[in-house]
Amino acid sequence: MIRTYGPDEVEPLLDPLADVWADAHPELIDNPDADTAGLSVPALRRQITGQLRHPGFVLAVAHADSTPVGFGYGFPCSAAYWFGPGLLNQVPEGARTQRLMGLCELAVRPPWQSRGIGTRLHTELLRAVAPQWSSLLALPSNHQGRTLYTRLGYRYAGPYRNSPDGPEFDLLLLRLTPDEEHRP
Repeated sequence: MIRTYGPDEVEPLLDPLADVWADAHPELIDNPDADTAGLSVPALRRQITGQLRHPGFVLAVAHADSTPVGFGYGFPCSAAYWFGPGLLNQVPEGARTQRLMGLCELAVRPPWQSRGIGTRLHTELLRAVAPQWSSLLALPSNHQGRTLYTRLGYRYAGPYRNSPDGPEFDLLLLRLTPDEEHRP
């Protein structure tokens, strides 16, 4: 079962979300540079609580019985906010001028991966936010995630860094067709 939550409902879910994220990213848990790079459980907590202020913020959580097994969240945002000045003119015009969703996380516990949960979470976020474009950041080493994102239709748009000394991510873009924009 997938349920969506608004910003006022997220705080009590932070511990279960952190557990899902840690299970989905075991390679980052013992990495001493992960927190500095923004890729740790404390960084995830800071990221989520910092992004709750965005109008239209939505969290989708997949539950097996009452246990969270996956989650994703995003919100509508401006192209200037999402891409920053360095990439703004390098993305397609539609991604700069039409309704854009910043997809911030999509994580599924390993025993539940490859069961369509990531796809269903993504579909629920698209339904809730109703963007014309969606964008996300993926580590180049996240091969399983990249397989999912490619299957969902995301395309590489360029390299991206959150900070000058941070890790390089792949910026991925998805343009939704009119039929996909209003899919239930």
